[in-house]
Amino acid sequence: MKRFHVHMHVDDLARNIAFYSKLFGAEPTRVESDYAKWMLDDPRVNFAISTRGGRPGLDHLGLQVDEASELADLKARAQAADMALLDEGTTTCCYARSDKHWITDPQGIAWEHFHSLENIPVFNEAAQAPARAHACCAPAAPAAASACCAPRSATPSSSKPCC
Repeated sequence: MKRFHVHMHVDDLARNIAFYSKLFGAEPTRVESDYAKWMLDDPRVNFAISTRGGRPGLDHLGLQVDEASELADLKARAQAADMALLDEGTTTCCYARSDKHWITDPQGIAWEHFHSLENIPVFNEAAQAPARAHACCAPAAPAAASACCAPRSATPSSSKPCC
C-alpha cells in the first residue's frame, strides 16, 4: 500500500509542531531538534517538517511504499513513461534508511519514491562529514535550488552530496 508523502521547510519547529498537531489531531510520531514527522492513517500520509534547507514552504512530495515490489513498480512506471529518474538505491535521509529514487514533474517539483527500511539516530549518516554539513539528502530540484531532500535534476552527474 502506498502512503502520500509531503516534506515542508519551516522556520520555527516548535510552533509548527503545535499547529500541525492540532490540524491532524495527533502528535508527531518522531521529533528531533530539526525535524518532526506524522505517520497518519486518515488521511494516509507521511507528513514531515524540518528546519533544514531554504525558505519555508514545500520541499518535495512523494510516495512511500510498504513493499520493495511496489517501489520496483513505481520505478518501472516512471521508466516506461520516459521520465528522467535519479536512482539513489539504499540511502539515508530524514532519520531513516530507505531505498529510493526521484523524478521531477514539469513544474520542477521533486517527487521521492521510497521504501523505508529502518530508523537511524541521525538526520543522514553522511552528516558526520563536516564538508557535507550544509547539503541535504539528495540533489535539489531546479525550482527549489535551496531545497533539502530533493533532486536538482534526474541525472546523477548533477548530484550534490548528501548532508
